[in-house]
Amino acid sequence: MSVNVNSLFAAAKSASASVRRLDDGRRRSVLTALAEAVIAEKGTLLEANSQDLAAMDRDNPLYDRLLLTEDRLEGIASDMRNVAALPSPLGRILDERTMPNGLRLRKVSVPFGVIGVIYEARPNVTYDVFSLCFKSGSACILKGGRDAFHSNKAAVTLIKKVLVSEGEDPDAVSLLGPTHEATQELLEAVGYVDLVIPRGGRRLIDFVRDHARVPCIETGAGVVNTFFDASGDLRKGQRIITNAKTRRVSVCNALDCLIIHSSRLGDLPFLVSGLTESTDLYADGSSYAALDGKYPGDRLHRAGPDAFGTEYMDYKMAVKTVDSLPEALAHISRYGSGHSEAIITEDGAAARMFQDEVDAACVYVNAPTSFTDGAQFGLGAEIGISTQKLGARGPMGLEEITTCKWLIDGDGQIRP
Repeated sequence: MSVNVNSLFAAAKSASASVRRLDDGRRRSVLTALAEAVIAEKGTLLEANSQDLAAMDRDNPLYDRLLLTEDRLEGIASDMRNVAALPSPLGRILDERTMPNGLRLRKVSVPFGVIGVIYEARPNVTYDVFSLCFKSGSACILKGGRDAFHSNKAAVTLIKKVLVSEGEDPDAVSLLGPTHEATQELLEAVGYVDLVIPRGGRRLIDFVRDHARVPCIETGAGVVNTFFDASGDLRKGQRIITNAKTRRVSVCNALDCLIIHSSRLGDLPFLVSGLTESTDLYADGSSYAALDGKYPGDRLHRAGPDAFGTEYMDYKMAVKTVDSLPEALAHISRYGSGHSEAIITEDGAAARMFQDEVDAACVYVNAPTSFTDGAQFGLGAEIGISTQKLGARGPMGLEEITTCKWLIDGDGQIRP
């Protein structure tokens, strides 16, 4: 580990102690001041973002993830205020009991300490991660992607400026360089970093899981399916499919595959009518026949072997035909990633079976998967969408980035 990075990790560890000691009112004041600073310094932040945008092709689906606008900065500031106003996740009594020998035990929520987050071309993550970590009493070390380097650097510079002006330790946030070496050093920071969270595609998540020597939580990769059942409402279905696919194609909750019951193939052209001007469809044999001549020919393709199980992050979507709900469930089990799945149905028994059987962090009935988001779940913001089963699962807010410890009060008892 290089001397400079070692010093940065040590400084973050030291800062985590000072953040832990702050009361919630102080944390709230700092985050509110930062929200105001984001708006006041929006010109500087947008100029830095423009440098990153200039280096990316506008046709790249990641362009939208990288883009900051005045409205998006307003949204970032609003999310910070929401996080600041949330109840503190710290000091909650999770369990409490008095043993027969008189020992009093309390299990309480406490900060992790130092949280490292590795992410790609999403500068809003810089603000979300800091606000959630600071509110939950932890310092954070950020490792953004090369595509967003200028945006992230400007954001961290602003956060440090606000911390100094508020009399707090600026090392509560740190930004590593956008290199593979920096990623490896973060993953090996035993004794300094308490938790690493990767936010990005499957390659990044697999790399972190395979190489981390510190604890990690898998987040991000989403191969998302929606099943239109035999009893599905046509207009609900059309609105849900359009929103799930086109609201923001480059995010992990965007729809990748529409599964349709074979008895409803005649309705397929209407169900995808909101996609005709934007989205390429990769359809299996039955769905291709149903769409042929009723969907733009230059956007309709026959599904190849990789059509299903692909996280497109683009204006592309697969279509799969099934003859039953169990067949749809089997398809999701084979190709899904455990992120978000949905069913469109008016059959209560089918809805219950779908939610019982689908193994995913978020399972929807008659609503689009685009709602998988910390802010939409009332968490203020999110540090990621966990797709693992041990510990946090689904949108990770304040509670999910705290840990716990046991407090034991005695009066001279000894163990026999």
